[in-house]
Parts: sequence; structure tokens; C-alpha cells
Amino acid sequence: MNLPKVSISLLDGSEPLHKRAPSHDEHGKAVTDFMMLIPGLRDKPRIIINQTMQTIHATLTCYADHVVFAEVNLKLNLLWISLKPEMGMRNTIACAIQDRVPGAKLISHI
Repeated sequence: MNLPKVSISLLDGSEPLHKRAPSHDEHGKAVTDFMMLIPGLRDKPRIIINQTMQTIHATLTCYADHVVFAEVNLKLNLLWISLKPEMGMRNTIACAIQDRVPGAKLISHI
């Protein structure tokens, strides 16, 4: 079985997010976005940061049909996720991340 690939980047955020994050999916439909705060992540040991990134990646892979972009801004301790709009999917994905990443908080959705 071929699963869609989900890519999560760990960037410094020096380029504006609107230049990196897609505004439309592959069919031209507008995507929806939300952010999650992961308090204190940047101050954790590198091994914990890597484990957290792997956990987020594994979680988002379960929703690969919906997620079109994900980025962790370590400087700000933020996870940005863009996905195809579907009723309730933002909450489903946010709850799945909160279940697997202690302390992750949904802070904004558009």
C-alpha cells in the first residue's frame, strides 16, 4: 500500500510563513490552518526535540490525506498545520497531537 507522504519541516522562520505555507491544495481549493503551542520545546535536549518531531510526524501521517503542510518553528515553540477543509478535522488532528505530545495546546485556527 502506498501512503501519501507527509513532510514536516523544522525551520528558523526567517522567511515569512505566507511564502512557505500553501494557500490552496492540489485541486485549487483553499486550505484551512491552525497553530499549536508546544511550551518549552526549544529548551529541551535535542533528543527530546527529535522525539517530539518524530511523534508529530507519525501523528500527521495518520491524516496524510488531509494535511498539506506542517512546520515547527522551534524559536517560537509553534506548530503550524495547513489542511484540506473538512468538518471537524482540525479538532481531530489537534486532539491526536495533544494525546501524543504532552503540553501541546491549540492556540489558533483560521
